Amino acid sequence: MTDQDQDLVDVDPYDPGDGSLPVFRWKQAGRDNLATRRQLREMGLRPGGQEPAARIECRGGKRFAWLYRIDLAKPKRPMTLAKEAALDKAMAARQTCGTCRRRYFHCLNGAAQSAAGSIRQHAVRGGDRSLVRPSLGIR
Repeated sequence: MTDQDQDLVDVDPYDPGDGSLPVFRWKQAGRDNLATRRQLREMGLRPGGQEPAARIECRGGKRFAWLYRIDLAKPKRPMTLAKEAALDKAMAARQTCGTCRRRYFHCLNGAAQSAAGSIRQHAVRGGDRSLVRPSLGIR
């Protein structure tokens, strides 16, 4: 009986066997020991420098995400005041109109931050629709 036990080998059915990472299909990876970066973030963790343990694919292999081991993950770092100030400054640049320097609650696209985009946006807000081209879909 002991001779038979020595011949048994634990085989992972998802391991390709060529040294590459195992590939799981959508909802096959299990949530007990592997997680994506976003799932780790929801748990208050980060990968912490570890290499991906597996890969999960969806949409026929067109989209994929790396899976990391939860037991090797580290706690995420807290937000510092300097980081928060830098992020606020970056968001202010994306949310500020280039013409009137007004800050909005949403990010403005590149066209709206340029002079022509600001004129078009201000024309719609001010009620002067003569400056607005109907092909832009602005009503």
